[in-house]
Amino acid sequence: MNTVHNSGAIAARPPGSADPGARRARSPELCARAWAEVGRIGRGIRWYVTNLMGDSAYETYLAHHRRTHPGAEPLTERQFWRQRMDDQDRNPGARCC
Repeated sequence: MNTVHNSGAIAARPPGSADPGARRARSPELCARAWAEVGRIGRGIRWYVTNLMGDSAYETYLAHHRRTHPGAEPLTERQFWRQRMDDQDRNPGARCC
């Protein structure tokens, strides 16, 4: 695309430079897509950290219990964590302490 200067001469734009008006028109669209991607990445990091730390262990246990033992009463959350900590103390595995 070319631009017209005050002298009336037509000057070529440097290669790779876009029309500033077109850039402004795409800006809200690009910004919305960028924030959506940032949100998606943030949710992925949150999921990874909560699973790594075991925050979702009780919910996972409840889902498993409902699938495999539909009529039985599940452990309370307190009982679940107590049993989990006792199991870890008995079988330390690859822990450092």
